[in-house]
Amino acid sequence: MNNKIELKEEALVFALGGLGEVGKNMYCVQYLDEIIIIDSGLLFPDEHLMGIDYVIPDYSYLLDNEDKIKALIISHGHEDHIGGIPFLLRQVTIPVIYASGLSHGLITAKLEEKVDFPVNLQKYEENDILDLGKMKVTFFRTNHSIPDSFGLKIMTPAGVIVHTGDFKFDFSPTGNDSNYQKMARIGEEGVLCLLSDSTNAELDDFTTSEKVVSENIKEMFESISGRIIISTFASNIHRIQQIVEASIATNRKIAVFGRSMTKNIEVGHKLGYIRAPKGTFIFTRTKSEIRDKNLTILCTGSQGEPLAALTRIAANTHRQISLIPGDTVILSSSPIPGNLESVNRTINMLYKHGANVITQSPFADVHASGHGGQNELKLMLKLMRPKFFMPIHGEYRMLKLHSHLAIDTGVKQENTFIMENGDVLALTPDNAYIKTKIKTSDIYVDSESIGEVGSLVVKDRRELSEDGLLSVILTISQTNYEVMCTPNIISRGFIFLKENDKMTKDLQEIILDVTEKYLNPKHKLNMSGIKNDIIKSLRKYISEETKKEPMIMPVIMVL
Repeated sequence: MNNKIELKEEALVFALGGLGEVGKNMYCVQYLDEIIIIDSGLLFPDEHLMGIDYVIPDYSYLLDNEDKIKALIISHGHEDHIGGIPFLLRQVTIPVIYASGLSHGLITAKLEEKVDFPVNLQKYEENDILDLGKMKVTFFRTNHSIPDSFGLKIMTPAGVIVHTGDFKFDFSPTGNDSNYQKMARIGEEGVLCLLSDSTNAELDDFTTSEKVVSENIKEMFESISGRIIISTFASNIHRIQQIVEASIATNRKIAVFGRSMTKNIEVGHKLGYIRAPKGTFIFTRTKSEIRDKNLTILCTGSQGEPLAALTRIAANTHRQISLIPGDTVILSSSPIPGNLESVNRTINMLYKHGANVITQSPFADVHASGHGGQNELKLMLKLMRPKFFMPIHGEYRMLKLHSHLAIDTGVKQENTFIMENGDVLALTPDNAYIKTKIKTSDIYVDSESIGEVGSLVVKDRRELSEDGLLSVILTISQTNYEVMCTPNIISRGFIFLKENDKMTKDLQEIILDVTEKYLNPKHKLNMSGIKNDIIKSLRKYISEETKKEPMIMPVIMVL
């Protein structure tokens, strides 16, 4: 793989993130020497990525082709679409970022916090036409779980490419309606290639309407007499407004916990998406003065994130909130793929501390996905009627199922392309083919340091978590090349050595036998040779005796 593409008069489409995964969405359309970037997201790691804060795409192709970049265009304001922007800007010069409404507000707040240099952030409206050289871009409004979500119509010399963004078809939305007429008009005028959201390709029907969820939340609030602790995505502004309305209707004040929740409510309120009378939101220091039946606690942690407010409440480690008998906890979300185990762990802890827990189920609609099910995906395909089809935003099985839906709706099988991050799809008015593959990989962000934690470091962390550490401290005399004392062995997370005298003695004997071969005063002491042989010999013995493979760290001191 390299970052050089032979350029011809054809439109190139590729993803740096978002294919084969749910997260870090970042797609590019290139025509000759001009590149348009769509979204710059991140992925929240699962528990197997020890200590990693975020995963972002590899930006090396953009860095190598920085002079070709015309703009970064944002479809909507979820973290898996905007969360990577600060990291991108630290590495790559982006001439202009276009965002709309709430997305613009969320990005502005993010840049103020994380970027200390000027950024050209512009606001677009649905009917704007962005003239970006050889390509032009306009928009169509969609429904999603956050306001101001848009699909993109990208006009290239090769033909029209449509990127749906994340979408559903909600016929009774709580916010603005989708622009069905504009979508149909785009399809009528002709679409060369459709890039469409695949997240809910396994759902065989329409997704639940937000209006149904809103009514159910209000009914639940009316039936609950104690405190309500409710958790949802901090970016789900529609849901937060539903919670606000249900709280007002049942005479409840709202205490907010979670940094991202507080920030998004501030932005949403400023832009008019969160509407509440003065005094609805209270400071945490005054919540003790409010009766339980008059209090809603709105918090982050619906995905079982270790440091989120709900997780700490469940573990009884939150500084300000302790569960009390009669509390009702509502999880107004569905687990993101990979998070189910963490969510279940949180729910179990909540039950253990006596809370009543309500989650999404056939008997309690407290969440509606923002992603369309199979009927909605087919409707989008029918509206757009593309010649070529590329499913995006989903794990492999989701992309595969979406491609079957496309074939069912009339797209030729040979015109559907299930791709991986880095695959480059070349498009002409009459033809499409996978041209090449550019360099892509996952970049780990640990405490805001980008790329310093590689896969080998994560592998080491995983080994330490599973089999522990064995440290060997060996002291050798500099004058006569003799071992000065019995090797000191320290075990952390492996075995308790005081209860394993035989193994300790065996390990010490192996170390001495290995070291003896190198202790010749006539030759220079080969430190790396001793260490490597100690690791190799101890690993063989330990594996045979315990079936474990702890990390072995020899420390040799020459005195």
